[in-house]
Amino acid sequence: MAASAQCRTPIRVGILGASGYTGAELVRLLVRHPAVTLTALTAEQHAGKSLAEVFPHLGALDLERGCRESGHSGVRALPGLVKVGEVDWGAIDVAFCGLPHGTTQEIIAGLPATVKVVDLSADFRLEDPETYAAWYGHAHRAAALQREAVYGLTERYRPAIRAARLVAIPGCYPTASLLPLLPLVERRLIDPDQIIIDAKSGVSGAGRGASQANLFCEVSEGMHAYGVGRHRHMPELEQELAKVAGRPVMVSFTPHLIPMNRGQFITTYVRLADGVGVEDLRRAWQEAYAGEPFVRALPAGVMPHTRHVRGSNLLLMAAVADRRPGTAILLSVLDNLVKGASGQAVQNMNLMLGLAETTGLEQAPLFP
Repeated sequence: MAASAQCRTPIRVGILGASGYTGAELVRLLVRHPAVTLTALTAEQHAGKSLAEVFPHLGALDLERGCRESGHSGVRALPGLVKVGEVDWGAIDVAFCGLPHGTTQEIIAGLPATVKVVDLSADFRLEDPETYAAWYGHAHRAAALQREAVYGLTERYRPAIRAARLVAIPGCYPTASLLPLLPLVERRLIDPDQIIIDAKSGVSGAGRGASQANLFCEVSEGMHAYGVGRHRHMPELEQELAKVAGRPVMVSFTPHLIPMNRGQFITTYVRLADGVGVEDLRRAWQEAYAGEPFVRALPAGVMPHTRHVRGSNLLLMAAVADRRPGTAILLSVLDNLVKGASGQAVQNMNLMLGLAETTGLEQAPLFP
């Protein structure tokens, strides 16, 4: 589908897993995307319902498609929820997959080659099949597609994403951690063997599935670590850091659940290379992300807050000199449902289709 696509030939989008948090966020972002029409929404357990029955906050949304050049406009209600097997794939140009990890592989393998795929699960993030099997407990069920998939960290892989048919959206924790770290490791400004990532996420990062761990009384008024010592984002982090380091890298990574709905705060402790100061880190960020619409390095003395990115596709980061000589503290924040998931997915879709990268993503953060 060309970048010149107009309202008469919209990009037909299907969202698999529209009843999850990332699926709902995709609807919120895409319903006003000027080049898109939402054609299919799937939800196995809610098939036959309207989206308003599952997400009342989206009940008033209609797909409005206006063509300024001709002065015409149209209104179309959101499609009802159906099972994946009921989708007419001949009527879909792009499929967003917001399904649980491990369920996406066989579904994507069965889609027509004409359908571009943006996958938000972990199924295609790891490039090495043996690493995938070791961390997920089974052989990959779509090995050929795994080799074809492009890792969708937009700011690092634009050329490959533009040419891709299948893009694997990075995890929210890796996105928030890698964007600050990669330029510093690549420029040999920090020691890649001395990286400690202290990560905190809102509860929506755990998904919408019912579980005791996500009950209000289990989460409210407290904080706890999980996946300690062996979290599945570790190989993803190490895969990307190894590429810029030129050798294997092992990081210390501990995620925590905090009692808020959305948002992610990463505190990363690093050891500086000889002769390197914090200003060198900020300068590297400015060089690496000059002109980037969604990644911003904050000036000295300004700290990022999760409330400053809520509802937006922004990532904010800062660097502070630690009182221990030769060390620094990196701080980064994003909205785990937007830049950490659905927003980055839309950003990559725009690239894959030759559209302006910021299309549908220019909303300002919500505060208070």
